Amino acid sequence: MRNRARVIALLLPAVLLAVALLSPANALEAPRMPLEELKANLGNPGIIIIDVRAFTDWLLTSQKIKGAVRENPRQLDTWIGKYAKDQTIVLYCA
Repeated sequence: MRNRARVIALLLPAVLLAVALLSPANALEAPRMPLEELKANLGNPGIIIIDVRAFTDWLLTSQKIKGAVRENPRQLDTWIGKYAKDQTIVLYCA
């Protein structure tokens, strides 16, 4: 029983993040940045570009945005606090 509780506790943050990110309401409400606007802002210190693709997808591709940082979307609680709230954060996964 104790092991089961530990597994649930470990999975809960990932499940909550998945629900928040995959919820149709949240997807529709999330602001979008057109590609041309992103290109024009590359190097802007007020914009943080975060690649949240699965690690294997990220590792095996040569297509990466210069200056982007890679973060694990399943560990959101460990990294989201390190980015300033007054910056524009662009997450991308494809």
